[in-house]
Formats: sequence, structure tokens, C-alpha cells
Amino acid sequence: MSKARPNILILMVDQLSARALAAYGHPLVKSPHIDGIAERGTVFENFYSNFPLCAPARLAFMTGRLCSTIGAWDNAAQLPSDIPTFAHYLRLLGYRTCLSGKMHFIGPDQLHGFEERVTTDICPSDFNWTADWDDPWRTMDWFHDMKNVKNSGIAERSLQQDYDEEVAYSASRRIFDWARDPDKRPFLLVSSFTHPHDPYVTPKRFYDLYRHDEIDLPRVPFIAPDKRDPHSRRLWEQYDRGEFDISEEDVRTARHAYYGSISYVDERIGEVIDALRRSKLLDDTIVIFCADHGDMIGERGLWYKMSFYDWSARVPLIMAGPGITRAHRIKANCSLVDILPTLVEIAAGDDWQGYPDPPDGASLLPLFKADDDQRVAVSELLSEGVAAPYVMLRKGRYKFTFVDHDPPQLFDMVADPDEINDLAAAPAHSRLVEEFRSEVTRRWDLHRLKAEIVRSQRRRRLVYQALKTGEVTPWDYQPWEDASKRYYRGSKPYHEAEKRDLLRD
Repeated sequence: MSKARPNILILMVDQLSARALAAYGHPLVKSPHIDGIAERGTVFENFYSNFPLCAPARLAFMTGRLCSTIGAWDNAAQLPSDIPTFAHYLRLLGYRTCLSGKMHFIGPDQLHGFEERVTTDICPSDFNWTADWDDPWRTMDWFHDMKNVKNSGIAERSLQQDYDEEVAYSASRRIFDWARDPDKRPFLLVSSFTHPHDPYVTPKRFYDLYRHDEIDLPRVPFIAPDKRDPHSRRLWEQYDRGEFDISEEDVRTARHAYYGSISYVDERIGEVIDALRRSKLLDDTIVIFCADHGDMIGERGLWYKMSFYDWSARVPLIMAGPGITRAHRIKANCSLVDILPTLVEIAAGDDWQGYPDPPDGASLLPLFKADDDQRVAVSELLSEGVAAPYVMLRKGRYKFTFVDHDPPQLFDMVADPDEINDLAAAPAHSRLVEEFRSEVTRRWDLHRLKAEIVRSQRRRRLVYQALKTGEVTPWDYQPWEDASKRYYRGSKPYHEAEKRDLLRD
């Protein structure tokens, strides 16, 4: 890293599988701005979500802690305000900290260390989306179904488009504001988009970037529910059940629109990067591109997330900027919890001792000097779709998954990247399976964890029902702006305001 502290821009997208990007080998998807970050930076090839579901993944990302250690059980889990996030750390280290876009915070604390938020969120901030392990196989009324696949295609306007355009505009506006501000503290800006999350729709000009007959069908075709592993069968029972009679054409159209949505959000990303370039800040800014989790988009007949298969659990991480190696690729197994210690090292160096609790992740910066095949990526599912903690370890070339009520799975991700051949029952791999089982036991007390999760679910369901009774006071974030400080308004002299013209020749 260079000695001068760089600005940091984190560009986060929602429900984007690494395997759906050109930088990770996809032959069709058009994402020139994301590709540009990769061309001038480093691609992490084996980067995982710590929880393939929106809110918990983002809490792991922000805290550097596994969800099982911070109570991030599901999409209605509240992060205690005394758990530091990277926004707290960098704010203490002299950075401006700003969030534009989605972070899916639950509860009354809607900042968690950010100095400011310039948009509201897109998801609810209450306890409605709490899982229920007292009745684990019940389909929740708010859960996905297959309408988003059956009704996929072109939509010239959607709520998600409204949102992401606000996110890009607000982030760009803040960059221009900072470039003109006499306060020259470095900044951490998180610009977090909701595409390409379903519904699988996109405007016509993005849909038309792709020929429909060239859209690739799933590499692993539909697997009949009775032939699936138990967790995948339960996901089918949760959101599919064959109710919508999904055809091959429906699958192709949904994937077509998903690719269009990637191109759509890539254009929004380009707007934010262009603001850096036009304000002459790009060369002084580390750009980090990532996603919270992926999307199965029809692989094996699965959709959405909540699976440890790579389309759902493996996400992109690309870094570029000062001190980041250009046109480089790193193979080490890493995950979202590694982001916080990386940011702290960028801001404070590698000898910083200010953690009250050590993060579960480790800085990524040493990997630029030497790759590391000993690093382990961990992921968890503690929400709907299971009835007990479900965990994943990616160690070396192998991926191992375990939950008490199902047989374990073991895949050789080098020889079998599509995860077709489960090796867990093979006699030749029995010793390896036992080693993984021992590591699961060492890392988690699964019985204690389940009891803690069930208690939390019961509390949150009760609180949700109570807070919806009588006068309702939402926790949703309301951005506030002092209009007297905008443009030429307020008490400052007119000519002083004019001096804020940026980089005027």
C-alpha cells in the first residue's frame, strides 16, 4: 500500500453470482465498467458470502464477524449497536463515512457507524421476516415463489430501477461535494445497489444487449425434487412446488433478464466511477466491487439464494486503485468477513491494535504479495429452509457442508466445479469427512446455537406483533438534508458559493 491514505469506494450489488460475470469467465454477460475495475486491479477467484441471504451477509460484511457470533440469524436480525462495524473503525481513523443505498439494517439504529446516509433503504427494517424453527417447514407468507421466473422479461420501470438510480445519483453527488469541500479528510463511501436481485426484469435496451437464442441454459439441468439433496428438495417445497409449470423458455427468459439487470447495474456503477474520474479523485481511490450473495438462476432447478452451491454462495470481489496489483488474480479462499480488517489495514497499517474483539476475517492485503492456499472460507445458514444451523467450509480444493438433520456433502471444487459428484459417502474420502466434521465441532456448538436462535425468533415474533398493534412507529430510515445549505442559499456570501465550481478551467 502507498503511504498516503487513499479514499475508499465500495460498490456493492445484490444477488450477483461470481459465475455470471465476464471477469469470472462468463462468455455472454456485458459489464464493461465492472470489467474495467478488473482490468486495472485484482480479481479474487474464490470469494464467498458468509451467509447466502441479504441482511445476514451484509452484517458479516460490515462487522468482520460471522453471523453466528453477532446474532445475525436471518433477514429480520438486529445488529446490536455496540458491535463495531468498519464504518466505526474508519470514522475513528479519520475517514468520512457515508452510505448510499441498501444495507438492510433492522431496528432503530439505521447508521451503525456511518456519519451519514444519503438514501433510505429498500427493504423493511422491522422483524416481519423472522424465520420460525418452531414450524420450520411452513412456507412464510413473505417468502419467494416462482412468479418472478414466470413473469420475467422486459419492464421499463420497476421499484428497483427507481432505487438504484437514486443510489447512483446520491453517491455521485456526494463525491462531487467532497471534491469541492475544504475538508480534505479521506472518505469511505459505500454505494450499495439492489440489482440484479429478482424480479427478473430489465428495460428493453438492456434486454436487447443479448440475443435471446444465445442465452445459455443452466450448466446443470433441472433435477427432479425426489433426486435432490435434502436441502435443495426443501427449497423446492418452499418456493416452487411445481405450481407455475416453469418451462425451458421461462428459464431462458429469466436468465436473459438477469443478464440485462447486470448490464443495468453496471451502467449505474459506471456513473459513480465517472464521478470519481471527473472530480480527479479516481487515482487516489481504492475501488472495491462485491456482492452480498449470488443467485442460482435455474441451475439444478434452483432459484434465488439460501444454498451453498457456488452459484448462490460464491460472489465477486474485485479491487483496484493505489497499491492494488493490476491485472492480477488471487486463488485463496476468502469471504466477506475479510473486508473489515482489509479496510482497517488500508487506513491504519498492519500493526493496528484497536480491536475490542478480533474479527473473524483476516486482511486481504498480504495476498497481493503471496497467495495462500491455507485460508478457509466459512458460510452459514441460520434462517428459513433449515431447522438447525447449516454450515459450510471451503478449505483448499474441497467444500464441506453440514447440518444435523441431513447427510453431509463434500465436493472437490477443482475436479468438479459444478458440484455434481458428492464425495461424502465415498470410502476413499471418509478420513477427510471426519476431519471436516471435527473442524465443524471445533468451530461451532451447534446445539447451543440452535437453542439461542429459537429463543431469538420467539422474542422477535412477539415484539413484531406488539409493535404492529395500536400506534405504529416505523424504524425505516428517513434521509434528512438542510435545504438552507444547498446551492446559493443560507447566510454565506454569493461569491463564496461560486467558488465551489469544481475544477473550473
